[in-house]
Amino acid sequence: MGFLDLFVAALMPVLKVLLITGLGLFLALDRIDLLGANARHYMNNLVFYLFGPALVVSQLGETITFQSLNTLWFMPVNILLTFMIGSILAWILIKITKTPPHLQGLVIGCCSAGNLGNLLLIIVPAVCMESNSPFGDSTICSTNGTTYASLSMAVGAIYIWTYVYIIMRIYSDKSAEDTDTNQPISDSESYKALLLSRKNSGSSGCSKEDELPLTISGEKLTVMEKIFQSVKKFTAKINLKMVFAPATIAAICGFIIGTVSPIRILMIGDSAPLRVIDRSASLLGEATIPCMTLIVGSNLLRGLRKSGVSVSVIVGIVAVRNIFLPLIGIGIVKAAHHLGMVESDSLYQFILLLQYALPPAMTVGVIAQLFKAGEGECSVIMLWSYALSALSLTLWSTFYMWLLQ
Repeated sequence: MGFLDLFVAALMPVLKVLLITGLGLFLALDRIDLLGANARHYMNNLVFYLFGPALVVSQLGETITFQSLNTLWFMPVNILLTFMIGSILAWILIKITKTPPHLQGLVIGCCSAGNLGNLLLIIVPAVCMESNSPFGDSTICSTNGTTYASLSMAVGAIYIWTYVYIIMRIYSDKSAEDTDTNQPISDSESYKALLLSRKNSGSSGCSKEDELPLTISGEKLTVMEKIFQSVKKFTAKINLKMVFAPATIAAICGFIIGTVSPIRILMIGDSAPLRVIDRSASLLGEATIPCMTLIVGSNLLRGLRKSGVSVSVIVGIVAVRNIFLPLIGIGIVKAAHHLGMVESDSLYQFILLLQYALPPAMTVGVIAQLFKAGEGECSVIMLWSYALSALSLTLWSTFYMWLLQ
């Protein structure tokens, strides 16, 4: 296929995303207010708890088998690499731009976590439906592509709510501690603190000798007790409720349905006794893509009303996600294919490559709101990232399809 045909095949899905995203932004305007704050909240809950999980479980249940697991095992590894490499590039960006402490966790989150669910679920099936798509039969391509994208969404959710969540929490706590430390103390407060310390030392008779047993008891901790305390501190920073999000639970159910033969016979297929359950889940899942795209557009409206982040930080994040990560991703996927870790399925390789070229995940904004760290700045970053990703996604998709011919 010629470069122009590949460019058109890559451009059409991105244009569809832009049109529906623009519609979502328009519906969120104050004078229209069809996707105001309350409407976005309820629609987001429907997608998060109902439409998205229904799509994941139906697609994985229909296409996942023991044989396909041999092909898909590298995807979680590939996604983890996108997070780790993005974090390293974000750390370099922070040092170069001297990013303020309260925004450092946000920068790492935006550089490491891509939109591994929403955009892939929109772009990949749309590419398959194009008449000049290089991925063969449109029906098979669309089914397999949606399966790969659904697995990407489930795995990405686990990494975001463990890896990114912990990093942004650590940086937000550190920023809060620095703020408290640097906050000036009035003379009256320091005087009260001095009196209180003298009173405590006089009444309780505490001295260095009294503190010694505490130090000794701390030194008497066994290795296993120290490991247990470290694990406990680490798990305390993980939001297990969000790790086992509905999409993750749906992915587990989809794997069970697809790989356990008795369950698969009961639910999957034209003659399956319980096929109505699978058909109903599939019908609900069809609402996921348009609803998610509208939500993305309505959320971007906040970026037009916020400011406070430096241009250098925005440019750096855009460069990491649109230039450096995609270039590194080509080397990783090609090396994995050369070593036999990835099979010759061009659609699967296309999705692995595309995972490096996506704009930041919208979930990063949710985490920023949760910790109240850089909420307004996150909206501005998302606005510019998604506006520029229209061009970068088209170009990278075209190049990837040319590369995989």
